[in-house]
Amino acid sequence: MSQKKTLNQPLFVNYFVKPKQKAIALFKWKRVDSLIQDQQGHVYFKKSHVKSPVKWSSTAIDIAASKYFRKTVQKENSIEALIERIGMGLAGAAKGSGLFPDKKSVDGFVEELKYLMYSQKAAFNSPVWFNLGLKEAYGCSSKSTHFAFDSKSKKVKKINDAYLRPQISACFIQSLDDSIEGIFELIKNEAKLFKYGSGTGTNFSTLRSKYEHLSSGGTSSGLISFLEVLDRSAGAIKSGGTTRRAAKMVCVDLDHPEIEEFIDWKMHEEKKARVLIEAGYSGDLDGEAFRTVAGQNANNSVRIPDRFMQSLKKNQDWFLKTKDGKNLKNLKASELWQKICRAAWSCADPGLQFDDTINDMHTCRESGRIRASNPCSEYMFLDDSACNLASINLVQFLDSSNNFKMNDFLHTVRTLFIAQESLVNFASYPTEKIAQQSVDFRPLGLGYANLGSLLMRMGLPYDSDEGRAWAGFITSLMTGMAYKTSAEMASRLKPFSGFKKNKIPMLKVMKKHQQANKNIQWQLLPEEFQKLTLNIWNEVIQLGNKHGFRNAQATVIAPTGTIGLVMDCDTTGIEPDYSLIKYKKLSGGGVLKIVNQSVDYALQHLGYFDDQIEMIKAHLLQHETLKGSAVRPEHLAIFSTATGDMYLSPESHIQMMAAVQPFISGAISKTVNLPAEATLKDIGNIYQQAWDLKLKSISVYRDGSKFVQPLSGSSKKNKNEFSYPKCSECGSQTVLESGCYRCLNCGTTTACAS
Repeated sequence: MSQKKTLNQPLFVNYFVKPKQKAIALFKWKRVDSLIQDQQGHVYFKKSHVKSPVKWSSTAIDIAASKYFRKTVQKENSIEALIERIGMGLAGAAKGSGLFPDKKSVDGFVEELKYLMYSQKAAFNSPVWFNLGLKEAYGCSSKSTHFAFDSKSKKVKKINDAYLRPQISACFIQSLDDSIEGIFELIKNEAKLFKYGSGTGTNFSTLRSKYEHLSSGGTSSGLISFLEVLDRSAGAIKSGGTTRRAAKMVCVDLDHPEIEEFIDWKMHEEKKARVLIEAGYSGDLDGEAFRTVAGQNANNSVRIPDRFMQSLKKNQDWFLKTKDGKNLKNLKASELWQKICRAAWSCADPGLQFDDTINDMHTCRESGRIRASNPCSEYMFLDDSACNLASINLVQFLDSSNNFKMNDFLHTVRTLFIAQESLVNFASYPTEKIAQQSVDFRPLGLGYANLGSLLMRMGLPYDSDEGRAWAGFITSLMTGMAYKTSAEMASRLKPFSGFKKNKIPMLKVMKKHQQANKNIQWQLLPEEFQKLTLNIWNEVIQLGNKHGFRNAQATVIAPTGTIGLVMDCDTTGIEPDYSLIKYKKLSGGGVLKIVNQSVDYALQHLGYFDDQIEMIKAHLLQHETLKGSAVRPEHLAIFSTATGDMYLSPESHIQMMAAVQPFISGAISKTVNLPAEATLKDIGNIYQQAWDLKLKSISVYRDGSKFVQPLSGSSKKNKNEFSYPKCSECGSQTVLESGCYRCLNCGTTTACAS
């Protein structure tokens, strides 16, 4: 298709919802009683006669009702009311975007978005569900100083009502001045973000170390002392007024004088917690032991440059530098590497962020380096910027014959991306600088969930060339379509303000994305996929070169913690399935042990008869393994999971990330699971592979390394069965996915803002 023909077409055409139709009319509805109880039977949440689409599970309804219904508004008592409220906010954003010619086109666009949410095909990040449309639907107000773009003056202005222009981005990166005023200004701004349901990250390397002198002649209190202050502040605030804790990332450069103390910080603090637990104090996520010690309210990451990895390879020294760039201390690179591995082995922190790899794919390097990330390491961009996320439920794009519905997927990508772009100007931000940066660069974070379930249902092992080919193809297609849409929006409006300055590096990054397609094993995919994908990327380059792009970034792979439950996803983000066994919530309370629905789909696709499938499921329920069942040996790998006796190797996690990373604007939120017996060398090998394969970030979790499960006296049936802390709210078991502890009972997550 020619550029001229492409640009003469409407930017958006309805696909799922016909003109004059309403999305709600396309669904069958039911009324159910929503109930969430803790392990002792105490009622955590209860709401009667909740109206919802028939296909929504009890879990999805319970999570949406308990987390996202506006508690102070009596009529927000149904999934319909929730999504219609969000639709009102989206209509305001679309109307002011300049992308739609009239009210009719805005209304059609909003109905399409509501359809995507009702059908569980896609979901926006949690702050949209928390905050969007409250003013339009219910007249809600919240007195708080925020900043938003004024379309008349074309300038960022102060507003005093947080629901007039709501905070709807999940991910923020903030800068920090090396001053007392700067530190406490950051605390204030973090509190504002946490209050309305967002997460934030900062590189704290600007703070001088305790080994350096102040201009007044005294000595600085140092990095760790101030991190403890910010940690306490985050621990006191519950995100979005809900029951999850604040989401926060702390990044420190590897040459900071206090890097050794930072690496060991959580490890030493958790040793104190273990002593308290042995003395009888609660060791749960928000138990007395962990509340008493520092460093528990953030994810920690060290920023590692290529020159350190080269020094490590050559067994050279590594220099720690003062704020003015002077060498303060030298130590062996290998010793620092061992220290990192030991801390991660002990407590899963710090994670690694590879600075040069990140900045090599930076679209706006002329405007500054990328120095930090959001709490789960998927959004990486300039300081003082924000990103709103949306995720697509991949399983919803398989038809009854397990064919991937390409047109449905491409339309969904375009629709969501236009919506996210519309929200940039409509949103408010905690500081004037973040508002200005967000409007000037307009970074977005479109991603997906349920990749693990998609592959299982298709009969493909997560750890296979075919699985990685599908993952790479879908990711490339998504990012290509997003950037193509961005270029088309730029042709109708204008490129983002920073594009002219960054045109050369941005187009260079686009070509790197395009060239990475040659590494996909196309011979393992349907023949037409390669031509379609390459054509889209050709259009990205052509349109971008001619018109620029409306958005500096387009895609990330987020954790999809709470929104994954609302979409009834079996797996989050890029993760494989956690377990083949699920616990289905029953109406009125209680749970039923069931087999993960993807197992049934996969067995049918593989040609097993109904009676065989029932026998296999019965075996799985009784023995919690498929070994010894009627599943043929050549099919067992399809059902490998992150835990249990058929657990995936750490290398398989890394290889899947490597298949996807070349096509992502940001990074991938992902945890690599390791068995309890993993060694420091094993962790070092995983980190080394991550750098070799050009991943932007990596975190690991060794079974039993946090929350001291072995000290509780419990024993595991299987050495590869992971155990995680109890939920701080309802007391149910959590699972660790993409760096977040997620409760499958009430949906409470920690560290996540999506």
